[in-house]
Amino acid sequence: MNEQHRIVSSESEELILVDEDDNELGFLSKARCHDGPGVLHRAFSLFLFDDNGELLLQQRGESKRLWPGFWSNSCCSHPRRGESMEIATMRRLRDELNIETSLEHVYRFCYTAEFSEAGSENELCHVYLGKVTGDIQANDSEISGIRFVSPAVLDEELSRHPQRFTPWFKQEWRALVDNHAERLLGYCDL
Repeated sequence: MNEQHRIVSSESEELILVDEDDNELGFLSKARCHDGPGVLHRAFSLFLFDDNGELLLQQRGESKRLWPGFWSNSCCSHPRRGESMEIATMRRLRDELNIETSLEHVYRFCYTAEFSEAGSENELCHVYLGKVTGDIQANDSEISGIRFVSPAVLDEELSRHPQRFTPWFKQEWRALVDNHAERLLGYCDL
């Protein structure tokens, strides 16, 4: 099967339930984790920059249950039952973008966000920075589009059209700029 069309996730995969201190509490299907108000589970968000200091954004696939067609960070997902964060992030980079790179963990936070009747995010999310290496081949079963954007242009877009972006991405970008600027400077100019 063509790598750019491969199905890489399902509503039945088991995610890792956690408390607010990231202690594992059990497992639950992805579907159940996102039903109604959601159940707190472990997740990650990756922010990848090119050699020009521009951030890779992805537009979520139209078939996504939550926030289809919205712009978001380079890659985000969940570790599955039995997966370490390192294995899960590398798997997802290959699955979504067909790349490999090293990642730097920056921080973690809890958030919730409701998407109409479709369900909610209720996640303890680990945020990572990295560099884009290799040719990107976006998997169109997950991603509708990709583009690179400078921090200045991104800030302007977030100010003018915040409704085009996922809620977690807006929170994460603000926290990176406001609380972790020294780490971001290793990847881009603010």
